[in-house]
Amino acid sequence: MNTNAPQPSGTPLPDSVNNALMSIQPRYNSFHQHNGIPHMPTNSYSQGSNSGAGAKSEASLNNSNNSTLQPATTSVINLSNSSDVVIGPMTQYQGSVTIYQYMDATVEASRIASGRNNQNRGLASPEESSVLRQERYFLYGALILLTIIAFSTALYFIIHQAQSSGNISSQPEILFGNNYASGTIPNLGNGHLVIDRHNWGAQEAARGPYPLHSPIPYVLITHIGVQSSPCLNMYKCSIKMRTIQDAAIAEQSLPDIPNNFYLGGDGYIYVGRGWSIANAYANQTLSVCFMGDYMRNKPNENQFSALNHLLAHGVAESYLARDYKLVAHNQTRKTKSPGPFIYSQISKMPRWISCDKDSTNTCGSEIGLPRIWDQDYPKALKTVEVTTNRTSEDS
Repeated sequence: MNTNAPQPSGTPLPDSVNNALMSIQPRYNSFHQHNGIPHMPTNSYSQGSNSGAGAKSEASLNNSNNSTLQPATTSVINLSNSSDVVIGPMTQYQGSVTIYQYMDATVEASRIASGRNNQNRGLASPEESSVLRQERYFLYGALILLTIIAFSTALYFIIHQAQSSGNISSQPEILFGNNYASGTIPNLGNGHLVIDRHNWGAQEAARGPYPLHSPIPYVLITHIGVQSSPCLNMYKCSIKMRTIQDAAIAEQSLPDIPNNFYLGGDGYIYVGRGWSIANAYANQTLSVCFMGDYMRNKPNENQFSALNHLLAHGVAESYLARDYKLVAHNQTRKTKSPGPFIYSQISKMPRWISCDKDSTNTCGSEIGLPRIWDQDYPKALKTVEVTTNRTSEDS
């Protein structure tokens, strides 16, 4: 034996790599057998000092049964400022060519031992893998946090909406007059606000002479008339209410605004004399006035909706009798009020009755009401035929 033979220079593989290599060795042997590729020995290699390429060491041949595998050493070639460099033989093929690609078993064994199953991850260092895991965990954490925030926000709005609905349903029933909280405006539903006297600027000292007792058996429908244009917002309707009251007191010698309630074109209900003071026409009646001249203009749906809500509220609160009767102003005296557009509508309502001042069936005769409903007007004006000084509803 030549004692100058080079000794193996390979280092032992880690146990995990060695075990993985041994587990995949049968797969490589099967691949070689079926594809006619020369078997790659797994014994260790060393590079002699006197040989240009690596030579198999004699020691490795004697230890072929040893399970420890040694990696192949690699020669290093440095090239600089070169072009068209070819290392190894150049082979040209004509015809069909099948190319098989395989890697040293130790590379795959190392990858399997470290738990990296794809090539890109197999090339990454442990530090890079740790950074990738930290970034992935950060991304997952951010997604979970955003999901929790979105769920909490949705839950908050659902609970808040449920609480708001509960608060609305638990509010006490709205009453007219001054028995509701200061600074609030009652709402009869469907957006029909009740604008009280102090809200539209009434003369608080003005007051009708007769009390009105409940339940009220008759409802009288009037309009303003005298080419009065409908008002469509609270500001203009409040001005109109003050104008009506001032004219009633200063020009017609009435103690207060004539009607119990007024319906604005904005769908709001403006309180005149209210539920407890009789109107200027007849006691035991509730007068409701459409604000405008409805000889020329058509009332809007908001006004009729407000009328229905007001009457329903009156029945619910026992201000009105459950079997109250509905009449138009022109059924109780000589007047064009409330105009043909309103009359055609109220005459279709279920509580309307067809009484008339000129017939034997006069309105309110069964409860002792006069033939002509004008109880608050000065006695001197009752004998005057000209109606220019009468109330604006007489137009």
